[in-house]
Amino acid sequence: MVRVEHLSKRYGRVVALDDVSFSIRPGEVLGLIGPNGSGKTTLFECLGGVLPADAGLVTRDGAPLTPRERTSIFFYLPDAIAPWPAQTVGWALDFTIGFLGGDAARRDDVVRRLDVERLLDSRMGTLSKGQRKRALLAIGLLAPQPMLLADEPFDGLDLRQSRDVAAVLRAYAQTGRTLFLSIHQISDAARVCDRFVLLSAGRVCGEGTLDELSTIAASRSKDRSSDLEEVFLALT
Repeated sequence: MVRVEHLSKRYGRVVALDDVSFSIRPGEVLGLIGPNGSGKTTLFECLGGVLPADAGLVTRDGAPLTPRERTSIFFYLPDAIAPWPAQTVGWALDFTIGFLGGDAARRDDVVRRLDVERLLDSRMGTLSKGQRKRALLAIGLLAPQPMLLADEPFDGLDLRQSRDVAAVLRAYAQTGRTLFLSIHQISDAARVCDRFVLLSAGRVCGEGTLDELSTIAASRSKDRSSDLEEVFLALT
């Protein structure tokens, strides 16, 4: 069990994260849901070691994790990046395995499931947005860290591709990999996630399964809904 406890981050007078606390359970697909500007990317950057938090702890089984220990647990996959633009997709996957210590035995399966075989000889910098997204997800799934933080994993994918990628992510979670996904489209989140952290204006306004969140929302509005979008609106 990983706990994020009272995490806060400011940019001058702007509060990006305000006393954020929640848990990440082993082998689950946890969805981070919130509108643009709610602090989702800042939270991932703090967890992934890109930014220092101003306050708060990240613990594992009750023990605080140092920044170095967190990098061995979390693999952060940002949105809208094009790493190694002059190198091929195949090179990037092999680099992830060789340099980062990824799982070589999983390579062919990841390539097949994410439909990137025909992209292996293409340079990363020449890929379309959707192609780059699938290549980056392949890198993330091959990385050795037990928890993958993926920022907007469905951005740039059409409906069919989103459903296919959601099935791939679910399949890898069932093998024990923990996935924490920042998702803007609530319909995508409802399709793939086991539990949700609802983030609004830098604060957590709900955490739990859809059923648990629906119960909380109903206690406030007297109207129980099983629609994640309606639940989010009720709690924010």
